[in-house]
Amino acid sequence: MIHLERRRAASRFWTLAVPVVAVLATMLAGAGLFAALGKPPAEALRMIFWDPLLGPNAEYFRGQLLVKAGPLILIACGLAVGFRAGIWNIGAEGQYIVGALSGAAVALALWPAESPLIFPTMVLAGALGGWAWAMIPAFLKTRFGTSEILVSLMLVYVAQNLLAYMAFGPMKNPQGFGFPGSRNLQQYPSAHNAELIAGSGLHWGVVAALLAVIGTHLLMSRHLLGFRIRVAGEAPRAARFAGVSPARLIRFCLGLSGALAGVAGMFEVAGPSGQITDSFNANYGFTAIIVAFLGRLNPWGILAAGLLMALTYIGGDLAQLMLGLPAAAIQAFQGMLLFFLLAFDLLTQYRIRWKGART
Repeated sequence: MIHLERRRAASRFWTLAVPVVAVLATMLAGAGLFAALGKPPAEALRMIFWDPLLGPNAEYFRGQLLVKAGPLILIACGLAVGFRAGIWNIGAEGQYIVGALSGAAVALALWPAESPLIFPTMVLAGALGGWAWAMIPAFLKTRFGTSEILVSLMLVYVAQNLLAYMAFGPMKNPQGFGFPGSRNLQQYPSAHNAELIAGSGLHWGVVAALLAVIGTHLLMSRHLLGFRIRVAGEAPRAARFAGVSPARLIRFCLGLSGALAGVAGMFEVAGPSGQITDSFNANYGFTAIIVAFLGRLNPWGILAAGLLMALTYIGGDLAQLMLGLPAAAIQAFQGMLLFFLLAFDLLTQYRIRWKGART
């Protein structure tokens, strides 16, 4: 029999090793899943992890890597700040949707006017939309003590219905022959989030993601507010004695994560997606939770984790096309990563001991 023995301090080795071990375990379990579906596991893993980087047409896929990684990194940076404080925003997907709707509303209201101020205004509107949506669970948490986990999660479904309503109603393209969906913002130069370098996948959303990584690093390691966030997460009672206001911290963390998620949605609708449709959301808000934990809530780790998850998106699409893997299998494969990450994370705080063995 085995039992768990709590460590006196978190293991530095396992803190660094857990993401690597979790990825390897995910690959092994994924191989078993693909084999059970009657697909060649080695070929499936090669298509997911190798072909987008070094296989045929890798140049195109490498550009798509930045397109997919940008929103994941941007959202995960905001979530990580709250998670470090013990504030659990699980509804970034809803804030992402509302940010996209807010940014698109500005562009569609001004169509077809041309001005260099339109795109910055869209960025501001996206941030405010995501922030306002996140302020709902923040207000309910600070005023009535409700769970920000449940409220933020339930608001995702409200946002999805709002998205469908807008796509079929107020935002529907009047020249779209009755099909749902807004005008294509890629055809509106003043509102289009175009590639900065052709074929690279680099657009303003990717730049914002890199700035978010740097800004989050400076906040958490160089600013007094970052110190208060860490203390609130590690020792809530000590934080209260030190004068940290829980209500202000909740509003700041939820507001920041909501604003970054909203900006991510705006960059997506103005760029790669191009229009508001009822299927606009791509679960970036939920996947960003995996990215945040895989990156150990560290902005530089999030940068690497975001690129890895983007690789599974692109490689997963390739495996679906070439091998006929169902989309649900790829989603389960991505979900395994969070499962193994949380499972192996136990080793950072506990040792495994054989009962009766010498210690």
